[in-house]
Amino acid sequence: MKSYLSLRETAEKWGVSERRINQYCTEGRIPGAQRVGKAWAVPADAQKPGDPRRTRRQGKAAPAKTASGGLIDQTNLMPLMNTAFAPGKCRETVEAMVPGPRRDIATAECHYFSGQAEAAAKEAEAYLTSPDMGARLSACLIYAYANLSLKRTQRAEFALGELNASLASAGEQVPEEMPQAGSFLPLLPPGLRAFALYVQAHYLYLKQEYDHSAGIVEATLAMGASAYPIPAIYLHLVAVMDYMSMKQTDRAEAHLLDAWEIARPDDLIEGFGEHHGLLGAMLEAVIKPKWPEDFKRIIDITYRFSSGWRRVHNPKTGHDVADDLTTTEFVIAMLAARDWTTAEMAEHLKISANTAKSHISEAMRKLNVQNRKDLKQYMLL
Repeated sequence: MKSYLSLRETAEKWGVSERRINQYCTEGRIPGAQRVGKAWAVPADAQKPGDPRRTRRQGKAAPAKTASGGLIDQTNLMPLMNTAFAPGKCRETVEAMVPGPRRDIATAECHYFSGQAEAAAKEAEAYLTSPDMGARLSACLIYAYANLSLKRTQRAEFALGELNASLASAGEQVPEEMPQAGSFLPLLPPGLRAFALYVQAHYLYLKQEYDHSAGIVEATLAMGASAYPIPAIYLHLVAVMDYMSMKQTDRAEAHLLDAWEIARPDDLIEGFGEHHGLLGAMLEAVIKPKWPEDFKRIIDITYRFSSGWRRVHNPKTGHDVADDLTTTEFVIAMLAARDWTTAEMAEHLKISANTAKSHISEAMRKLNVQNRKDLKQYMLL
């Protein structure tokens, strides 16, 4: 039978305060620790958690260091994103984690990335003011994005404000421009590094540096990012965006199917909904014919997420862009703004040229523009 020690006994054994032991248990840093009433029981054979400042010397990922020299313990910083697991094993991976903040945040991630915004928001809310910086930053991000999908703009803005306040308390500010990758990538563990490179690639896409963006994605996936399902899905999706912008539809389709192969076993469909308009009608061309029910759920995510996003980021023109357009009209307008011809769009979507032309005309009418060139002011290319 496994034996346990009390907080006091563990504190005496490890030479630290009972308060520190309680903190270790609460943060999920002592495997096997069990809550008993208001106290904790610690396995007698448990090892004292290492000083996070020494993890680099021990050959592990070091805590992220802020510009001001502070440290963020990465244990509870988007743990599911930073975990390698086989497709279909997402929930099993979360359930195998030791009960505590790390598992709770991972559960919120699992629910968010599978399109369950209500559950994700509820789980993240408990950690919005957590003393653990990693858990707090994760909770703020999940809570903010989940509430965007739930059209709770004020709650989303509150969470983003809390995130900024947390960074400020650590001597940081949210940068106006994307920082140089070399300044932060070496400080991140593999899964978070892969997602950071997705962010970098997305930023280059927005600057219309499609070749550069795609190159980052291909290199990141080739160096092992595929083992981390959540970052891998997002990397593949930005590659779809890049290759569609360059009219390399075969390569775009290959990346979309790779993302779908990773996502479908665990129903991790949130990213597809978030990126829908930027994927150049690839979801309509590839996913809709073979997986129509999944496509409907993805489109539902698209409507909910984009509506909340516009309320925060584009309150003046957002309604005209997406609330009035059907998803088909929106993606065709995106292609037209990228200078695709009517024939190219029709072939891509396997519809007639007249049908494609009709969708474009209706989109232009709803947006009150006179020619395709004017569509660019409404489309995030």
